[in-house]
Amino acid sequence: MKIDFLLEYNPVLLALIATLFTFFITALGASMVFFFKTIDKKILNSMLGFAAGVMIAASFWSLLKPAMEIAEQHGTLPWIPALIGFLSGGAFLFIIDKLLPHLHMGLSTDNAEGIKTSWQRSVLLVLAITLHNIPEGLAVGVAFGALANNPDTAMLSGAIALAIGIGLQNFPEGAAVSIPLRREGFSRMKAFYYGQMSGIVEPIAGVLGAYLVLTITPLLPYALSFAAGAMIFVVVEELIPESQRGNETDLSTAGAMVGFAVMMLLDVALG
Repeated sequence: MKIDFLLEYNPVLLALIATLFTFFITALGASMVFFFKTIDKKILNSMLGFAAGVMIAASFWSLLKPAMEIAEQHGTLPWIPALIGFLSGGAFLFIIDKLLPHLHMGLSTDNAEGIKTSWQRSVLLVLAITLHNIPEGLAVGVAFGALANNPDTAMLSGAIALAIGIGLQNFPEGAAVSIPLRREGFSRMKAFYYGQMSGIVEPIAGVLGAYLVLTITPLLPYALSFAAGAMIFVVVEELIPESQRGNETDLSTAGAMVGFAVMMLLDVALG
């Protein structure tokens, strides 16, 4: 299917559409609460592992690799923006992680991270997944914003592949919010509402990322690397530890391998 016609549209608009798609997939995952009241720990671990694998692959194939190629095209040493952007992205998420109150699944409110607050457990759980979604939306937005200066089919295909990959791993994340909330006594509708709202930051971050690289062109390789660093921080700090809780760690490891392979296939095949 030819996609060249999409290059005629404003990259910010394309970023908005793509991140609305990823938000929709989050809502679709959250809708599983209407069919299930609980989620098996083995299934949850494998889904979180899958999400981690997708994000690791996307960080290199869709973000760091293009960042280095673009930097080289502009006569810059490719490792400079990659290194600076990557570490800056990780530092940014580190600061948010320390400031934003949030709670990881399976833990008591005594283990909540960030600034101390009296917020309810449900809000803290939703904020934990929301933290995951900030760099995901930013990554998709930056990838589409790159089209302003590199309007070719390969770059467009890579951005679409990234949006599809992020969407795929958003499905289990949506379910991982709504179903535990249902188990804690929330109504199905309320659990669904919280689950899908955890993804609302993606369109916001996506449009912001696309707009920034459009207005500040030299920022592009740094922005791509920044998104990669932020995503890797989330994977190492949040997703991998959560997926490895319990005795069935082989499933979460296998999920990560499959997630990486799927994202790599999408990016190489489409991009």
